[in-house]
Amino acid sequence: MNFSIQPTLETESILLSPLTGDDFDALYNVAADPRIWEQHPNKDRWQKDVFANFFKGALQSGGAFKIIDRCSNEFMGSTRFYDYNPADNSLLIGYTFYATKYWGKGINHQVKRLMLNYIFNHVNVVYFHVGAQNLRSQIAMERLGAQKIAEQEVAYFGEPYRMNVVYEIRKENWI
Repeated sequence: MNFSIQPTLETESILLSPLTGDDFDALYNVAADPRIWEQHPNKDRWQKDVFANFFKGALQSGGAFKIIDRCSNEFMGSTRFYDYNPADNSLLIGYTFYATKYWGKGINHQVKRLMLNYIFNHVNVVYFHVGAQNLRSQIAMERLGAQKIAEQEVAYFGEPYRMNVVYEIRKENWI
């Protein structure tokens, strides 16, 4: 892999900055809201010890970001690039969550466009795992132009297998 999966990416209003160990408390303050995880396959991530495992996986991925509101300098949430596959020149984007105050404001669409515009300079395919019951995120994927291609059991870092929908966006189809 001759590119970074943890660059700093930004727009006028959003900053994606590499996640560091010092970010735990600020990010947990966002993640501690149980409503964020209601549709997620692992509904207990709002609990501090469960979130600590999630955070450890984020750091180990080497591609995790904190998402910052550039106007207020507040943590909005987190996302990551992960599992680069040189065989088909693909990777995944996921583990994304946002504070509920940012829901319905187009933030996810902006963040994903920023990430895709960057990563399609380096890969041909991006996949997304979305919880089978997470209708909100499935709708967001479809609005982004992702195609549902499969269902698959996925074990998130240190967590049990859960059924997920797999979405795909190919470089040649990205606008």
